[in-house]
Amino acid sequence: MAAKRIEKTVMTVLLIAGGLLMMIPFIWMITSSFKPENEFTAVPPTLLPKEFTIKNYVDLFTKLDFIVYLKNTLIIVFWSFVGLFLNALAGYAFAKYEFPGNKKLFYLVLATMMIPGQVTMIPVYLLINAMGLTNTMAGIVLPGLVGAFGIFLFRQFMSTIPTDLIEASRLDGAGELRIFFQLIVPITKPVFAVQGILAFIGAWNSFLWPLIMANDQKLYTLSVGLQLLKGQHGSDFGLQMAGAAFMVVPIIIVFSFFQKHIIEGYTISGMK
Repeated sequence: MAAKRIEKTVMTVLLIAGGLLMMIPFIWMITSSFKPENEFTAVPPTLLPKEFTIKNYVDLFTKLDFIVYLKNTLIIVFWSFVGLFLNALAGYAFAKYEFPGNKKLFYLVLATMMIPGQVTMIPVYLLINAMGLTNTMAGIVLPGLVGAFGIFLFRQFMSTIPTDLIEASRLDGAGELRIFFQLIVPITKPVFAVQGILAFIGAWNSFLWPLIMANDQKLYTLSVGLQLLKGQHGSDFGLQMAGAAFMVVPIIIVFSFFQKHIIEGYTISGMK
């Protein structure tokens, strides 16, 4: 018993020490975003600011276009949530509807998960360009509305819903959309929670596709704006730290509050 207790204590100490060590860059970023410019060249460097200031955050939104970048990012987040229901509808169709080529088409959708996104960027860009949607918000959000992983996750969960329950609803006179929104959606809340969080994180961090698709800075996202910040204000470390903190902190908050749903959703989907 004593040996196990000592082993547990040592492991706990090592995990805490490792966690703190990994958090140092993040803590440094947060605290440095509140430092005035003269403290970045101080020797020895300080972890906490001697003079607390929010000037870096004020400059981020007054001197730069971060409000525009934030608006564009929130638009992409909104349409990503709309895409959740498209993924759910596709997963529901694969799980509960029998039509010719059901399984073959589903396997084809799964096969696309093995193709790196960089490989499909050029064909997708050519399609968007042929539709005349380059340098538009529609061209940025359309390719990301539906994803194979989301369809797979919804299909796996919905396939365990008893078909008799759906048939009973049809006998009661419920239409297909009513069955989906009033019966299926409430049952699949855990998967919606997981996909919603992943959709938010993916949309909030969207960088490469908006950079390729948008020629106008008015369509840039926060990630693209942060990259521009590094180039145009490379010597303004306080401004860069504020931009990086503004990008990272919302994701940390969302993940901290909803990590239980992520773990539960993956566990349930795996068990199903």
